Amino acid sequence: MVFQRCFVASGLIAFLAFGCSGGANSSIENTTQVVQESNVTQLFIEAKATQKAEDFFHQGNHLLDGQRYEDAIKAYDKAIAIKIENPEAWINRGIALTSLQRYKDALASYDKAIAIQPDKYEAWYNQGIALTSLQRYQDAIASYDKAIAIQPDKYEALINRGIALTKLHRYQDAIASYDRAIAIKPDLHQAYYNKACSYALQNNLELAIENLDKAIKLLPDKYKKLAKTDPDFSKVRSEKQFQELVQ
Repeated sequence: MVFQRCFVASGLIAFLAFGCSGGANSSIENTTQVVQESNVTQLFIEAKATQKAEDFFHQGNHLLDGQRYEDAIKAYDKAIAIKIENPEAWINRGIALTSLQRYKDALASYDKAIAIQPDKYEAWYNQGIALTSLQRYQDAIASYDKAIAIQPDKYEALINRGIALTKLHRYQDAIASYDRAIAIKPDLHQAYYNKACSYALQNNLELAIENLDKAIKLLPDKYKKLAKTDPDFSKVRSEKQFQELVQ
């Protein structure tokens, strides 16, 4: 089956604007001015810290893109040390950990992001990926359901949800999940291929061929090659129709 990989979260650099006021003559007015200057100084310090956290965050993203996962984690840790309430840094830290197959540590990172921002789609989606990798399929489905509830038009979560359902031998539910993804994006080759896998696992040759054919028409080289060795097709691989389709 074809799995949808991680989403990388992004962040925005925060900018603060400051204004100045004129001096005053009375002692009361001077006292007020001192307080205002103190507030401006504090805001300036906070703005510099925020900018530094953003710099570490973007550095982590660059390292993550370069597949330098250990270094990316260190950069995200620095960003979080300055600004702990940063869901994007926690999510991308989790993605780096997932890429290192440190799934339990990744889950802890996603949990932090969700605690900060419970409606963060990327946190639930990537949590589902880590849970799937740990073969905790029922929990993974629950995470994908959360992601889908937040952003119903994100077909990636529906595809991965279908895979988790297939692992639990809930083939009809899996196919329904793929159909929902196809309704969002009709040329979704991954969904057709995974539907074919689900039908093949049920030894339903006709529908397995029908959906595999749709996937192959969209990406011929990829799915012909993949289907030849995918164990999901073991029940139908010897059939003439299957052999002709993948040649």
